[in-house]
Amino acid sequence: MQLGLMQSIATKQPAAGAVQLVVDAEHHRRVVLDGMLKATVSLDIATADFKAMLVAQGSGRGISIVEHLRRLASRSVEIRLLHAGTPSAPALAELKRELPRNLTIRRCPRLHAKAVIVDCRAMYIGSANLTGAGLGAKGAEKRNMEWGVWTESSSLIDAVLEQFNALWEGERCRKCKRKDVCPVPLEEPKLL
Repeated sequence: MQLGLMQSIATKQPAAGAVQLVVDAEHHRRVVLDGMLKATVSLDIATADFKAMLVAQGSGRGISIVEHLRRLASRSVEIRLLHAGTPSAPALAELKRELPRNLTIRRCPRLHAKAVIVDCRAMYIGSANLTGAGLGAKGAEKRNMEWGVWTESSSLIDAVLEQFNALWEGERCRKCKRKDVCPVPLEEPKLL
């Protein structure tokens, strides 16, 4: 009964300024298909882990999230991807083929936050990384059990963007005591 209630809550549209619970496989539709892929102006992503997950749309084989980011960037969507580690080998291989001008990637090894902000008007914040297991692109037996919220609350989005921007611009680097794991603050990936 509880699982059915949680799934019911996760599928309702939130009222303006409210938050909507996003659970498990619902991440794929809400965050990826209805969120990231519908960006028209900007897409800001914070994730600890970044993999070239396959995004399924309809029938057939999915397309890598990296290719989707490339397509968004080609339509002039400004994309900022902030992550903690080295992207997976498939993600790096795809990025090496071509890094679009509107896609900027930076790395902060201390980052553990997960957020997706679409056009500065809608946001996911929760436990899911930018991976197939995290964002529900895998089968029920293989994906992670994730919880998060989807919101259009401008005050909450502004607060998270303030934190994102402070990290993106290196404000947190000046006082960081972990230079041993981050010798080049906010390094951008060496793709070639």
